[in-house]
Amino acid sequence: MQLFKKISFQLVSNNNLDLKFLRIYRWTPSNPTITHFSTHPIHTKNCGPMVLDALIKIKDEQDSSIAFRRSCREGICGSCSMNINGTNTLACLQPLNINTRTITIYPLPHMYIIKDLVPDLSNFYAQYKYIKPWLINNTPSKTEYLQSEKDRSELNGIYECILCACCSASCPSYWWNHDKYLGPAILLQAYRWLADSRDIKTQDRLALLGGKSKLFKCHTIMNCSRTCPKSLNPGKAIASIKHSISNS
Repeated sequence: MQLFKKISFQLVSNNNLDLKFLRIYRWTPSNPTITHFSTHPIHTKNCGPMVLDALIKIKDEQDSSIAFRRSCREGICGSCSMNINGTNTLACLQPLNINTRTITIYPLPHMYIIKDLVPDLSNFYAQYKYIKPWLINNTPSKTEYLQSEKDRSELNGIYECILCACCSASCPSYWWNHDKYLGPAILLQAYRWLADSRDIKTQDRLALLGGKSKLFKCHTIMNCSRTCPKSLNPGKAIASIKHSISNS
């Protein structure tokens, strides 16, 4: 025991930044009244460079009961969104070698939790379905619907959204009105089709967003644009939709 204490003291006193501790939020529906954190040491030299690599290593080697989502590991699918050291981001894009010894990980805030770091996104995807996220054009065409380069450029900064929900989970209006307000991620997706020159149902799409709650619960706090891991600007898209509805 004395030897163990001596070694532990040396690890800390030498300021060994290769040793990180992941402090992970834990909750399970089988014991719903208890939440806690589990802390796991990771040596960065024996692990991949991202927080997701560390989570996978912990699940493989230390605690197989930890639950989290992941898929592409390339910042494309949006599955591994979570709150890391107070910021909503993607675990596969968050470097593990940051200037702090302890990395605290929560699930996306203000969402129902299925288990540990896995949020329930049922409402989020139901809202996505509501805005009809597909091209609507009933004009017969023997080829694909063409766009000019200028019209196509209007979609830049919009189509890249991967529906990770980081922005919506950072929005106070969405926290308190998620049953009514569509939130920045869904509104950005709605604007993607409003801005598409090939779509012919602009007025119908604007009608879907009408009323006081679905769109105008946005108070331009701009948390959404600050936290987007793809550096998109949902706040600007929401402002454009408001302008379109006001002028329609």
